[in-house]
Amino acid sequence: MLVLCFLQAAATGADGQSASGAGTLPQAAGVAALPFDINVHGFLLGIGAGRVTGEQPPGGDPFALGEERLRVNVTAEPSSGQPEVVIKGDLVYDNIANAVDGNLHDDLREAYVTQSLGPLDVSLGRQIVTWGVGDLFFINDVFPKDWYSYFSGLPMEYLKLGVDSLHLNYSSQLVNAEFFAIPLVTSDIFPPPSRFLMFNPLAASPIQRQSEPATRLSDTEVALRLYRNVMDSDVSLYFYNGFWNEPFLGRNRVISPTTATQFYPRLRVYGASMQRNLFDGVVSLETGYYDSAEPNSEWRLLAGYQRELWQDFTAGLQFYGEFAAHSKPSPGSLVVAYPPADQFISTRLTQLLDYQTWTLSLFAAYSPGHRDYFVRPMVTYQATDRLSVYLGASIFGGPKPTFFGEFDGSDVVFLGVRFDY
Repeated sequence: MLVLCFLQAAATGADGQSASGAGTLPQAAGVAALPFDINVHGFLLGIGAGRVTGEQPPGGDPFALGEERLRVNVTAEPSSGQPEVVIKGDLVYDNIANAVDGNLHDDLREAYVTQSLGPLDVSLGRQIVTWGVGDLFFINDVFPKDWYSYFSGLPMEYLKLGVDSLHLNYSSQLVNAEFFAIPLVTSDIFPPPSRFLMFNPLAASPIQRQSEPATRLSDTEVALRLYRNVMDSDVSLYFYNGFWNEPFLGRNRVISPTTATQFYPRLRVYGASMQRNLFDGVVSLETGYYDSAEPNSEWRLLAGYQRELWQDFTAGLQFYGEFAAHSKPSPGSLVVAYPPADQFISTRLTQLLDYQTWTLSLFAAYSPGHRDYFVRPMVTYQATDRLSVYLGASIFGGPKPTFFGEFDGSDVVFLGVRFDY
């Protein structure tokens, strides 16, 4: 409450009127003007997610998630020619954390400095990157994801993790380019076994945890995107050189293994995407070649179409597939720690009601080959400009081990309340 009172005072001038720029800190009388404006805003979020299947992990809690978050976004915007500073972070109170981890922790989402040098923008620090045209199925967006946050009901923005990187963005009439150099490798976050029921391919084998690639110059991840508009289409070419974001397990022997080592194999990705307006909707195409020694190399393809069928109702359909690039068998001792995807058909339906104060949404994905599925219905009510409430569920099904079937039995219902300031 004290934080909210401070932020409210900061955004209001001495005469009770809003200061110039929403959330801009006012300049005190008699103090020299700063060479930049500081903007502060954010939100308070309380959320809980409870399992509804009657099953729970060994030693787990009836709740898959229960926390309160205070988000603070701070932007220092220069008057001219100076670097801009952006900081976005959460203070999180976890209601079901154990005593070892503690209940209160911070989550620094982004923190970077950016400077414009003519056609070149240079950014340094922790940044969230989003590439490609897929809806929850990613090909050339090889940057880390937090699947636990998404499956347990946190807002969509928490699916993406920030990476500590150098970012160069070049603009010209001929071609635009983005380049990232990432010296600190960050892997995907999957639901912890203490909060989600999960399939373990080597339950009887003790796993020797291996850390992510060391901080060496040779292990720096690099990513490049070239993009421009071609014949009314947004076209991008991609290149990535780094590591798989999901772990693999190397067994000490094929039959009756006693140990398994978790590691992240090297990976190169070459890809392309296209998006354009067509047939009163938006068509999306994306492909990528995953060049990998272990596991085997593969092609990934995605095709999608989205259209507003009637006022305030939007429907999208998407196909995603992974296909082996050759028939060379994988090493018998190599096991995927988290089952890979196969081919999926997915849809997203969104209906806005009552002057867009109500949002009804549904995302569903199904694999015809593996017969596993994921469904996420959600209802959001925008009570005021600042207060919103949402209710939803994450529903999993299918045989084990499959991409979504491994979470069968971990269905959750989540409820969130958010106040923006």
